Amino acid sequence: MASQGSIPDKELLPQTVSNTPPLTSRDRFWQRFSGRTRRKVGWWESAKAIFFVSWINSWLIFIPFAWASHFSEWGHGTTFALCFLAIVPLEKLFDWGGEQMAMYLGKDLGDLVVVTLNNAVEATLAIILLFRCELKLLQSTIAGVVLLHLLLIPGVAFFTGGARIWEQQLHPHRSQLNHTLLTVGVLALTIPAAFFAATDTNNNNGSENATAITDKVRDDFLRISRGFAVILLVIYVGSRFYLHDPPGANNAFTPRHDIPEEVLRRERELEEAEPEVNPWACLILLAITVALMGVTAEFLVDSIEFVRERDNIEEEWFGIILLPIVSFSADATVAITFFIRQSLKAFFNDKPQRPESLAQARAIDMSIQFLLFWMPFVTLLGWWTNKPMSMLFDLFEVTLLVGACFLVNYVTADAKTNWAEGTILVAFYTMIGLSAWYYTGQNEVRIMNSCTSVALALVEGVDDSH
Repeated sequence: MASQGSIPDKELLPQTVSNTPPLTSRDRFWQRFSGRTRRKVGWWESAKAIFFVSWINSWLIFIPFAWASHFSEWGHGTTFALCFLAIVPLEKLFDWGGEQMAMYLGKDLGDLVVVTLNNAVEATLAIILLFRCELKLLQSTIAGVVLLHLLLIPGVAFFTGGARIWEQQLHPHRSQLNHTLLTVGVLALTIPAAFFAATDTNNNNGSENATAITDKVRDDFLRISRGFAVILLVIYVGSRFYLHDPPGANNAFTPRHDIPEEVLRRERELEEAEPEVNPWACLILLAITVALMGVTAEFLVDSIEFVRERDNIEEEWFGIILLPIVSFSADATVAITFFIRQSLKAFFNDKPQRPESLAQARAIDMSIQFLLFWMPFVTLLGWWTNKPMSMLFDLFEVTLLVGACFLVNYVTADAKTNWAEGTILVAFYTMIGLSAWYYTGQNEVRIMNSCTSVALALVEGVDDSH
């Protein structure tokens, strides 16, 4: 028995702490999402933060003018310019809203939201082309979006980010998984292309007539593609679960010894940061922004079609190069504006800023999501809407994707980048653009992607050749 005034025995202490059940992953997530660990942000404060987030919000005035130009037929050039200016503030709201949601969702889910929102314009473009049944152009655009996010965007980021530093670092944990995800996404396209090439050769016996192209063959490839789509979606969802809840003690992430300190610092900053809006206001903002983006992007595509018709641009170059660049141009404008502003701050600041040692490789995550999520999604959506969308891509496009995958995996294999490697990525993208300008496309794949019967598409193809 403990004497008076002494510390009581451990056995006699109330076991309130030990009897408290630990929080589950779901409880921790809801606690963070609901903002219980942070200062509560009201609706009026959220509305003011949304309205005054950036001076670029003033460009939202272009949205009604862009829509009016489309319906009143003010001209293709005018509609394109107004739609482009209208999309710029929407892209800015996407970026800002994604960053706000990352504070409520955590870094992994937050990054997923940001990547998905950054892919919104390209995904909308893909769905528009699907419903218009321009399936060959859709496939070229998918390949072009992936190439843009694999080569040009990270190449420019590595070049500008590494201009003042010997080398920048990537998150090694993500880089190693991304190599595998990117490779399996590209290999999923090589199998149908190789299968089609082998079948065509065996059935035709070297003849010039494409007798192997039939409705039955197309149905077989559609079944293969839909099976591949489900498998790729399972892979992508599984990878997101792995990144969000990796194995460790009590399902908590134990940092690896090789993770750069800059990565850990950013994760801590995100956890301690105070959001400017409440999560429900942010979700409503993103839903409205997605709706406005979808309509405006469709008008943008309508207005750019005249360029191909007027200037006789090959469909391959139009899909691989022009459409992806146009769809990303608004986001690029926001990024360039931010870069110029930061550069001017650094120039006029008396104290030189420390070079950023963490490389920005979010575009590679965007390309992986487009390969493993949006491409399978569009394939299954085509199945649901009776559009013969398959994963049988042009052999030229598949070859470009394989080459880009090899180069990007090689550049990021050591989880480090520099300006020279950024220059190489941009140079390879330039080579692709130069080659695609003269490429007319694989006619057999175009016939397989026709929304009519294969027999009718073959007849129309012969007529067009004459």
